[in-house]
Amino acid sequence: MAATHMADVSWKMLELRARSKRSGSIYEPLKCINLPKPEGETLWDKLNHYYRIVKSTLLLHQSPTTGLFPTKTYGDNQKAKVHDSLYCAACAWALALAYRRIDDDKGRTHELEHSAIKCMRGILYCYMRQADKVQKFKQDPKPSACLHSVFSAHTGDEVFSHKEYGHLQINAVSLFLLYLVEMISSGLQIIYNTDEVSFIQNLVFCVERAYRVPDFGVWERGSKYNNGSPELHSSSVGLAKAALEAINGFNLFGNQGCSWSVIFVDFDAHNRNRQTLCSLLPRESRSHNTDAALLPCLSYPAFALDDEVLFGQTLDKIIRKLKGKYGFKRFLRDGYRTALEDRTRRYYKPAEIKLFDGIECEFPLFFIFMIIDGIFKGNPTQVKEYQDLLDPLLQHTPEGCPVVPKYYYVPADFVELEKKSPGSQRRFPSNNGRDGKLFLWGQAVYIIAKLLADKLVSPKDLDPIGRYVPPQDQRNISMRFSNQGPLENDVVVHVALIAESQRLQVFLNTYGIQTQTPQQVEPIQIWAQKELVKAYFHLGVNEKLGLSGRPDRPIGCLGTSKIYRILGKTVVCYSIIFDLSDFYMSQDVMMLIDDIKNALQFIKQYWKMHGRPLFVVLIREDNIRGSRFSPILDMLAAFRKGIVGGVKVHVDRVQTLISGAVVEQLDFLRITETEEAPVFKSLEELDLPKHSKVKRQSSTPNASELEQQPDVNINDWKNKSTYEILQKLNDCNCMASQALLSSILLKREGPNFITKEGTVAEHIERIYRRAGSRKLWSVVRFAASLLGKLVDSLAPSITNVLVQGKQVTLGAFGQEEAVISNPLSPAVIKNIIYEKCQLQDEREAVVQQELVIHIGWIISNSPELFSGMLKIRIGWIIHAMQYELKIRAGDMPAKDLYQMSPSEVKQLLLDILQPQQPGRSWLNRRQLDGSLNRTPAGFYDRVWQILERTPNGLIVAGRFLPQQPTLSDMTMYEMNFSLLVEDMLQNIDQPQYRQIIVELLMVISVILERNPELEFQDKVDLDKVVQEAFRDFQKDHSSPKGAENQSDMTAFYNTHPLGKKGTCSYLSKAVITLLLEGEMKSTHDDPCTIS
Repeated sequence: MAATHMADVSWKMLELRARSKRSGSIYEPLKCINLPKPEGETLWDKLNHYYRIVKSTLLLHQSPTTGLFPTKTYGDNQKAKVHDSLYCAACAWALALAYRRIDDDKGRTHELEHSAIKCMRGILYCYMRQADKVQKFKQDPKPSACLHSVFSAHTGDEVFSHKEYGHLQINAVSLFLLYLVEMISSGLQIIYNTDEVSFIQNLVFCVERAYRVPDFGVWERGSKYNNGSPELHSSSVGLAKAALEAINGFNLFGNQGCSWSVIFVDFDAHNRNRQTLCSLLPRESRSHNTDAALLPCLSYPAFALDDEVLFGQTLDKIIRKLKGKYGFKRFLRDGYRTALEDRTRRYYKPAEIKLFDGIECEFPLFFIFMIIDGIFKGNPTQVKEYQDLLDPLLQHTPEGCPVVPKYYYVPADFVELEKKSPGSQRRFPSNNGRDGKLFLWGQAVYIIAKLLADKLVSPKDLDPIGRYVPPQDQRNISMRFSNQGPLENDVVVHVALIAESQRLQVFLNTYGIQTQTPQQVEPIQIWAQKELVKAYFHLGVNEKLGLSGRPDRPIGCLGTSKIYRILGKTVVCYSIIFDLSDFYMSQDVMMLIDDIKNALQFIKQYWKMHGRPLFVVLIREDNIRGSRFSPILDMLAAFRKGIVGGVKVHVDRVQTLISGAVVEQLDFLRITETEEAPVFKSLEELDLPKHSKVKRQSSTPNASELEQQPDVNINDWKNKSTYEILQKLNDCNCMASQALLSSILLKREGPNFITKEGTVAEHIERIYRRAGSRKLWSVVRFAASLLGKLVDSLAPSITNVLVQGKQVTLGAFGQEEAVISNPLSPAVIKNIIYEKCQLQDEREAVVQQELVIHIGWIISNSPELFSGMLKIRIGWIIHAMQYELKIRAGDMPAKDLYQMSPSEVKQLLLDILQPQQPGRSWLNRRQLDGSLNRTPAGFYDRVWQILERTPNGLIVAGRFLPQQPTLSDMTMYEMNFSLLVEDMLQNIDQPQYRQIIVELLMVISVILERNPELEFQDKVDLDKVVQEAFRDFQKDHSSPKGAENQSDMTAFYNTHPLGKKGTCSYLSKAVITLLLEGEMKSTHDDPCTIS
């Protein structure tokens, strides 16, 4: 018995000792927390202080099953947001990094690290259960196919459908990828097997397209109006850019990884996100002029921007517009949790956001982000400023733990007083810590900030991959590509000249141009970019998860400037511009030369990797036929001199250039003995006699106008029988006539109807090819339109325009137009073009495609040419170009736009976009500016000021712009208001008249500005004001009796705006007459008032 008793006592002593060692373990609740910190405390004491706070305010709420953190720390119906859980995981990881400094940490480093790992793997588990959505989303990014951003905290199940919640949040997926890389870089093991690697690779495919995917953003509401519409957000694009930079070339297995656990990123997709971010900023989106969500994007944790000036502008705007005594507003007119918000409704009513003006909740969380930003930037003044602002706002739990309130709000009783005197009323915290309610995102970021401020962790600990690079270190980065590029990118582009045949090589050699043939570069292979796309199809494939590889997206010229190792082969690629395109623009050698120069400029500007870009110039025999030879020879001579279009180039043999290039190992193409290796087609040398002559006479200069005209009249033939048309088609030698007759057969009998030369479609295809070789551009365009041709890169070009804050409209001048506000897929764009643009002339459908391509490039490189143009109306631009041709022709017949080569069309476009040349008549100026929809600086702000003094709104050409709910719903500097003004002007069908209306609105603005006592009493009909001004003009410029057309306003349009007899004087008189018809609004400082 005694022995048994002694054994019991020993066992109890051992258990007591074990428990004492385990005290503070995650498995046991804490009884009390001793918060006061003694003087001269040790590192252990400091860390123990934060450990106890983290245990009681964060880890206590972590789900024991999924590892996710709930958004509400009370109640049973617990939901977890991916975004908030990530910051909680980052907090546990940050404290674990601090504990690594202690040898005997009592297991806390392991515990904290694995709390972070459990959360990250919990998110991964939730995501992988939705692998089918990832597969759909990477093909067609729409809200119904996106990964969810809210899950059940305990089971990981879906809790809301996409109709019930704004799940599409690119920022959340991007933040997951970013923290995944940061944590693995610090030594954590989060990814376990190849299934997970392939899934992460597919997430990257989704995030690569962030630059063209409108989402609901950090606040899950999308548009500021909270009406369920997504927008393109700077904060989402910025986080995507940061995530792509971080994960490119990263090994998900860490130090234990091998080649097949490496993640690949499309360099060109990353660059599009970079360009888009810089175009959107300092705005957050179309409706958000600025937003506090930009802080974690521009500073910790993403550090997404590499432009110090733009960073300063954006941060300054956030502070000016959103900073308050209790924190930052999320954005202006944010109704979230204000006393006036109706929480029973998911969406707001029109104009409802005006109610929240001045009473938006303020979030202390963003003071914390400013503290962290100050620590990373080494700015102690900023750190102290925001610490002093934050400290009075903190609440405490009964045990004494600091609590960060989610927001401070104005109680209902004080709303009116606050609106009358902004900042006068005391605000109250949403949670105080004593009610069990905790805002875990705020708690997590607060602990991270305190660990940094107390120097328990350093910025380098929290940012092991070096996302933040101080300005002075920007030149010294050794990453695959960094968020910080060199201050001046003076890269020399390495160029390899490849001739497609030996006889072409010999021919060029006689002019001193040294080239290589495909055989001479062996064993190195030369691939088209589409072969590289085929190789990437194998990246991220996982049959178990139902995931295919990389979507069929072209590789851009940055991607084709690297060297690839594929299945033991060394491969160089030529750019997409050298592909044998199906679209006729490639038939114009001047376009090819222009494309080469543009590609070199682009590479020079955006190449950020160590190592030189290798640009392969592929010279085909067809490039040097006839009149094409001289311009090509001039370009090749420029390569030899070392400067092409202002870009430094170095021409050499491929074998020599490889040593300085960037090499990408495509190790995901692992082929086992049982698998069949994929077949790739390299460029083959043309098998032609070496000393045979290159035919240069087979092409001619541009065909005459006569050759491009049909010798049959469509009206004479469209009612004739099919037999007669076939007979005429067989006898006809004129290509223009053949195309016209084929079009009748196509519409009547369909594309598969059999003719003497095969089907109708095949016959038109032959006409298309022959006309292209003879430069019959009008015939080529007509045939291309009949065949429904679509140019490559149409969708990216439209996206380039949209991210500059513009809209695009497609459709013929004077007809219904389709407005494009968000990026669309090529198939949707094709439907719009062929539905809207063929109404008057079939050729317009393809010319509009040409212009979209040109405009997309010009606006990316010279956005100033589009200043004052908010809507890029392609049909109206064609009208402007045709009008310019009439001006140039004078009394002679004008050149036909459709008969011009694509390069001439591009040059004409550039000409009309230039500022107006002096010496032109005012009619011509107004015609062109009106066609381009160009407005003077500050125009939309002035319309806002007019609307403030026009209670019954404005109307023009039947389009009404009401004062309410416009002023309640929007703010003056909001882009959506500017677009609304453009909608009002949309119905005007004459460009010169549109310009007069723009001038009229500027006149009204000046008059109201100078006469604050005046306002319009009735609805202002702008058409009537112009008519009144024109009547006065006619009185002063009386036309002879019996003049044919008294309503012809040509003389008025051709009159100078300024001066006593200028259009502005007549418009001013009409405006003042209208103003004085109403009652005047008395003001206290009216000098005419007798008190």
